[in-house]
Amino acid sequence: MLDKTDWAHLIPHAGAMCLLDAVLAWDERTIHATSASHARADNPLRGAQGLHAVHLAEYGAQAAAVHGALLARARGEETVRPGRLVSLRDVQLHEEYVDGLDGALDVHAECLYADDGGAQYAFRVEHRGRPLASGRAAVIHPSR
Repeated sequence: MLDKTDWAHLIPHAGAMCLLDAVLAWDERTIHATSASHARADNPLRGAQGLHAVHLAEYGAQAAAVHGALLARARGEETVRPGRLVSLRDVQLHEEYVDGLDGALDVHAECLYADDGGAQYAFRVEHRGRPLASGRAAVIHPSR
């Protein structure tokens, strides 16, 4: 398990906007992270009615960012390479609001394609094995 202090400096998300809490497992293609930030009152994505499930796409995108950063670090790269989320596809939501769910969310991402210009990931977010959201996220890396 990798605590947030081990990888948070590798991604551009900071403070309360860093939504993931820990990485339980990762390999060359996949990552499994957890988060309890969906229930926090200071969640920056939370609206007046709570945290809408559409925001779970950001959880999936952040898992992809952490995965890419961990892979880069494993290759010896020390600087964070910025990325921009440019597309969400095939997003499916199985709940409307998720802030009332107790315990942690499981956030999974799988790299479908990656090169120097960007990456595409499939993601899914679950609560106690029950699907909450899934889809694909595309990220580009702007020219340096």
